[in-house]
Amino acid sequence: MQKHTVLYIKNMVCNRCIKVVNDELIKINIDIKDIELGKVYLNTPVTDETLEKIKHILSDNGFELITDKKSILIDRIKTLIVEKVHHSDDAPEYINSSLYISKEIGYDYSYLSKLFSSAEGITIEKFIILQKIEKAKELLTYNQLSLNEISYKLGYSSVQHLSGQFKKITGQSPSLFRKNNSNNRKPLDKV
Repeated sequence: MQKHTVLYIKNMVCNRCIKVVNDELIKINIDIKDIELGKVYLNTPVTDETLEKIKHILSDNGFELITDKKSILIDRIKTLIVEKVHHSDDAPEYINSSLYISKEIGYDYSYLSKLFSSAEGITIEKFIILQKIEKAKELLTYNQLSLNEISYKLGYSSVQHLSGQFKKITGQSPSLFRKNNSNNRKPLDKV
């Protein structure tokens, strides 16, 4: 019998993902203590046979059970960034992302940065920018906030800074994106 009190799950990027994972695990009588983006806390250990069932159910729903330590760290970094950029309603905190990530995960940032870059092929900073641009696309599509408000919400120092990064990533300005209603968004697990 293998003891697992925490399951780490790749591609859980939204509240709907949490609901799907929760519902699917309840169907097979998994005793869930708590669930959050990327993690399921269990009240009891699971057998190897149950763990295999969990892997298949997750896979059928577009998720993946992560078991090796380095992959867990990389997924935790991604989850922290996705939560901060896409799911935080707080006013932006102009904090150093390296300090934030290091503090939350409990590892030296230079180690995390090298690990992330070697596994993902991009830097953590680039991943943050890509997430911010996807969030900007979402906000532009809703057409409820001004460019200035979007810039502030995403923690940019100015509209020009947001516009420059947006154009570099998408090939068009935020205004043109909004005007053309270019709903050219990517699923968060594909960013």
